[in-house]
Amino acid sequence: MELKTVYFENPGSENTDEVLGIARQRADELGIKNVLVASTSGDTAIRATDAFQGLRVIVVTHVTGFRAPDTQEFTEKNRQIVDRKGGVIVTAAHAFAGVSRAMSNKYGAPGPGYIIADTLRTFGQGMKVAFEIALMAADAGVVRTDEDVISIGGTGQGADTAIALSPVHTHHFFDIKVKEILCKPHF
Repeated sequence: MELKTVYFENPGSENTDEVLGIARQRADELGIKNVLVASTSGDTAIRATDAFQGLRVIVVTHVTGFRAPDTQEFTEKNRQIVDRKGGVIVTAAHAFAGVSRAMSNKYGAPGPGYIIADTLRTFGQGMKVAFEIALMAADAGVVRTDEDVISIGGTGQGADTAIALSPVHTHHFFDIKVKEILCKPHF
């Protein structure tokens, strides 16, 4: 089997529209009905709900308190737009951080989640994000583990990475199966 992977010259938001187009085309070809997209403020989420009309868009946000205690970065205005367009929003503890971050903050020692995250970052920040949001969505019960999804992540803002995978719950992390790398930055 021969498949195409698109590589972007640079990471970041400048790739968002192309990522969404590539992911939409492949979702249609594979018959995938669920698309996961990471979004911090909601701007990428809105673009994704437009790009994936007719498919189920699951938006995974930063955990509340990520940047400052009791603060959610996904704006209320964008939440209302995504809701109106039929998107599903998931806000949950980050699969790779959670307790690992608490251990690092208190003891200065990285937990296993940090090691996994840093390993995935060797493929780019967007790849790490795409894995993590698939775990978070499965743990939240908004995607099934027996149905493939497209998972879209990015570096900083916007989207620059898309993969097709079979999601798993976090406690089954090592059973995750990446089916295809659709696009990512070239480093």
